[in-house]
Amino acid sequence: MDEIIRKNILELYGRDGLCDDVVKLFREGIYLYYRESGRVLPWRETDDPYKIAVSEIMLQQTQVDRVVGKYLEFVERFPSWEGLAGASLEDVLSAWQGLGYNRRGRFLREMAAAVVDEYGGVLPPDEDLLLKLPGIGKATAASIRAFAFNLPSIYIETNVRTVFFYFFFMEGVDGALTPVSDKALTPVVEATLDRENPRMWYNALMDYGTMLKKKYGNLSVRSAHYRGQSPFKGSNREVRGKILRVLLADGALTPGQLVSMTGESRERIRYGLEQLVGEGMVAKSDGKYHIGEN
Repeated sequence: MDEIIRKNILELYGRDGLCDDVVKLFREGIYLYYRESGRVLPWRETDDPYKIAVSEIMLQQTQVDRVVGKYLEFVERFPSWEGLAGASLEDVLSAWQGLGYNRRGRFLREMAAAVVDEYGGVLPPDEDLLLKLPGIGKATAASIRAFAFNLPSIYIETNVRTVFFYFFFMEGVDGALTPVSDKALTPVVEATLDRENPRMWYNALMDYGTMLKKKYGNLSVRSAHYRGQSPFKGSNREVRGKILRVLLADGALTPGQLVSMTGESRERIRYGLEQLVGEGMVAKSDGKYHIGEN
């Protein structure tokens, strides 16, 4: 079905450009798939900006199937901005275990504290205010505006890119053409945006992009911004993760104890600790390291 829809869109697009009929046909195709095959996900079942913001932070660089269970546990344990802001870093990182990129958990806790302290526990929908919150960049601010507030935003991420590459920026699906920048994508994303219901539109795009990836592979390699993820095994990320897991389980430990308990070299443990301390994830007192800030 998607090949037929794409063929019709390409013919019309090649003749008339990004006209109203192309936009209409494109939206109809995306929404048809969504009505028939859209995913049921817990953060789609709520309009609570807090819960949606939590899901958006968790979904950064983490696959949906890994997020679902952790998301449900997290929002049950910390059900509100106030609940998260009042939690210890140790509690938050403990709940975050299994998602990777643990700094996101710290940023989310800091974000909660800022929302409570500066905005009375109400997440602001304004993009400029969102960008001032810890851990929020342009893409995350756009996603929060769309999903949490149903506001029209130009949101571009890997699944969205995949859909637009497939329909508008490649003659085939082999990824052999010139890389496409987000600057080139933006006018097309903006022109096709369903401004009356951006939340549903981006949900539909995300699901369509997921389907295309399963069918054709990772089309997002067409992006000029694509960077392959470095292997986790043997990486410094893995060492940092081991340090955090051991400290969460056993409390304050010396570097020597961390070497013994992780199986990593003293040099790698030292380097990992330096980074974690610098990021405010780990603190040192009386020669031992523990979760928390100095």
